[in-house]
Amino acid sequence: MKQTYIGPEGVLEKRRKYFYPCTSHFYRNPPQLVKGEMQYLYGHDGTCYTDFFAGVSVVAGGHCNPEITRRTAEQLQTLQHTCTIYLTQPNVDLAERLAGVLPGRLARTFFVNSGSEANEGALLLARLHTGRKGFIALEQGLHGRTYLTMSVTGLAMWRADPQLDHPQAQAVEDVSFIPRPFERGMSREAAARRSIDALKEVLAEKGGDIAAMIAEPIQGNGGIIVPPDWYFPEVKALLEQYGVLLIADEIQTGFGRTGRMFAMDRWGVTPDIVTMAKALGSGVPVAAFASTDEIAASFTRPSASTFGGNPVSSAAALAVLDYIETHRLPERAERLGRQVLDGLRELAGRFPRLVSDVRGAGLMVGAELCADDPGRGAQLVDEVLEEMKDRGYLIGKNGVDRNVLAFQPPLVITEEDIAEMLAALGQALHAAGEVKGEIAHGVRP
Repeated sequence: MKQTYIGPEGVLEKRRKYFYPCTSHFYRNPPQLVKGEMQYLYGHDGTCYTDFFAGVSVVAGGHCNPEITRRTAEQLQTLQHTCTIYLTQPNVDLAERLAGVLPGRLARTFFVNSGSEANEGALLLARLHTGRKGFIALEQGLHGRTYLTMSVTGLAMWRADPQLDHPQAQAVEDVSFIPRPFERGMSREAAARRSIDALKEVLAEKGGDIAAMIAEPIQGNGGIIVPPDWYFPEVKALLEQYGVLLIADEIQTGFGRTGRMFAMDRWGVTPDIVTMAKALGSGVPVAAFASTDEIAASFTRPSASTFGGNPVSSAAALAVLDYIETHRLPERAERLGRQVLDGLRELAGRFPRLVSDVRGAGLMVGAELCADDPGRGAQLVDEVLEEMKDRGYLIGKNGVDRNVLAFQPPLVITEEDIAEMLAALGQALHAAGEVKGEIAHGVRP
């Protein structure tokens, strides 16, 4: 029997009636998505879209990847749920497997359901191990929507509780924010040095009271911010002088996205705690925080996650790790990421008044529009997203001012997909520039 759909207007009507008003969506004319196949998504009307956002870095292995889906379905039909108070094999096999891919001596894993939970658990673990309360975080970072993870989130739009901005609330949670290694109008080296100097000041003032510094190796929602290669090695060395732990929030960057299994691997840095989610389940909710034997030994009070590490999510994650290894997805992301970067930089040369900066690593790339006028850039991003959607491409957006085009596709994307997307993006930028009168005469589309 043919499937029938209520269509975009029907979905929007139910969202308006039953969702909280905080729930938003992309596009003036959004499609109803009903099917996914690897790097492609399909609308209710049969329109095919090449996905260049992957649900914000989630489906690294592709939508409904048959190799992953088959094993997930087999587990779903065998044993769906028990909780960790009973013995099952998938979650211990997954923990063992993760110990083999995590950096350094990180070998202990606590399973949860989401990135927010993983970061919350990591922050708790740091307090338990050090006996200290305070945290250091980077400005414009994003670490979750629980109360503590919002407290260490520097990106204003995601600090949902206005009470967090009151001085008393900041004092209660004891979070010190330092500048991130990026600033418009400042070189990467200078911005990173400013961040290091601020870190030194905080450590000198109250290093003995700080449990951990939490940071995304590459800020995602903050605008795809990649630090200089020396930045995190120097951060780790400074923290060690004061006995402060480093928590690497690899929620977006983990499992091949940046051309390495974990982004911190790019700089040879082994964090004390790593948090992971998103790509680990490639669409199935699974998350975790991992640490060393010594640090994990501090977590002795009874704790559990009802759904964390359940048999189905564990089986899915094991299938994901097998697929990543078999198909060499980190290496693929590194190679194809260069194609995206080179293509976007070529477009920046053609449209210098529109594309201000291109940055990223692996298949986590951002193109900032109109950095000198972020409000205009944000409007242009929305126009480009709409135009690209109509041309059959789904692209993300992020940045403090929401003026950064985000390219974070499934890692199974192909060279042909990328080339065709870049061609369409050139046409979309040309059309937008013509409308705004910002394209010089004779510039080719």
